[in-house]
Amino acid sequence: MSDRILMAPSLLSADFTRLAEAVSLVEGAGADFLHVDVMDGHFVPNLTIGPPVIRALKRVATRPLDVHLMIDDADTTVDWYLDAGADWVTVHAEACDHLHRIVQRIHAAGAKAGVALNPATPASVLEEILPELDLVLVMSVNPGFGGQAYIPSAAAKVAAIAAMIAACGSHALIEVDGGIDETTAPLVTAAGARVLVAGNAIFGRPEPGAALNAIREAGQAAVPRG
Repeated sequence: MSDRILMAPSLLSADFTRLAEAVSLVEGAGADFLHVDVMDGHFVPNLTIGPPVIRALKRVATRPLDVHLMIDDADTTVDWYLDAGADWVTVHAEACDHLHRIVQRIHAAGAKAGVALNPATPASVLEEILPELDLVLVMSVNPGFGGQAYIPSAAAKVAAIAAMIAACGSHALIEVDGGIDETTAPLVTAAGARVLVAGNAIFGRPEPGAALNAIREAGQAAVPRG
């Protein structure tokens, strides 16, 4: 597992009337991914964006689109997001009846596949699917809204998943989303997370680029050496 901390700023917290500018800003600051939160108003109590916005983002982005599907019907609609240009697609274990099938479809389309776990979902649900994954997304808040407070138990779950990844020889990255800032980033990177999603802690600051790099540096400093 690489020790480099990767940053995935969440565009949910950007100004939607100036998305192209937001993309350019965080890419210029060194963002590794662009995190795109798709919410359907059913699986989570919020409604955000869909394939047309992903398609528009694809035209201006130079970094991979990290699309997080917080939706009920990913089994039947995942192709919408793949066709729109998603580079990484993460589905929720809680919302998919056939995880292996959907992961295979994502890979068949040439994209990277991830599975997300809500705070109350145990790491053990990944046991059968983990060898096939490129990414595990640990939610450190209950999904649906930006700006929530980090749930402290997330670090222990990250550590458990890191141990599972090592045990099965997987190369999956661990990503954490929810309440990530300079204070909480070290908690999860010390446990094994290598991709950090941050929204308000980047776009809610006067200098988003500087905020992005401050979070990365705080997380990087906590990565165990050796």
